[in-house]
Amino acid sequence: MEDWREAKTLEELYEAIKDCTRCELGKGRTHMVFGVGNPEAEIMFVGEAPGYHEDLQGKPFVGPAGQFLDQLLRSIGLSRDQVYIANTLKCRPPDNRDPLPGELERCTPYLFKQIEIISPRLICTLGNHATKTLLRTSVGITQLHGKLIRKDDLVYVPLFHPAAALHKPPLKAVLVEDFQKLGKYLEEERRKWEKAAKEPVRVEVEPEQMGLF
Repeated sequence: MEDWREAKTLEELYEAIKDCTRCELGKGRTHMVFGVGNPEAEIMFVGEAPGYHEDLQGKPFVGPAGQFLDQLLRSIGLSRDQVYIANTLKCRPPDNRDPLPGELERCTPYLFKQIEIISPRLICTLGNHATKTLLRTSVGITQLHGKLIRKDDLVYVPLFHPAAALHKPPLKAVLVEDFQKLGKYLEEERRKWEKAAKEPVRVEVEPEQMGLF
């Protein structure tokens, strides 16, 4: 496939962009970290960018932060193979520095295409960069964490990044509590979707005009 925008599946998208060098990060990576999980996931998690372990293995959240994320998922009855996990950037920035505006500009269209293909019921933004990028806001994660936000026909729940919680112990309890809220939000969204699926589709029919005899 020559144009990644035409991709209908995650496999097609990956094949179209796996050799991407639209920014300098593509030239220094070990592996592109495309994303992993259920291609029909109800819930999608979006972090900032790959780190050292992710760059080596080509998978997101495989280090200590990933182990903590797995624990958080289990706390609300989910496993990694039930969700989808990706990042705003698909290549590791040097020394794990913050993503640059130009890098985000070139890479996030791939992420939005993933969201379009997966069509999740909830998108969890992990950390400041993912939250500000996807919600297109200047408001930080400290103010938005744990809240359900509807924007552009999508439903978001911003959360602190698991890595930040590991480095700052007080945030760990906050993230655990926010995940319990997330579990409740997901159940609410499921009920709404089930109700909508059961409602009959109404079709407006124009009344026929009577002819003249």
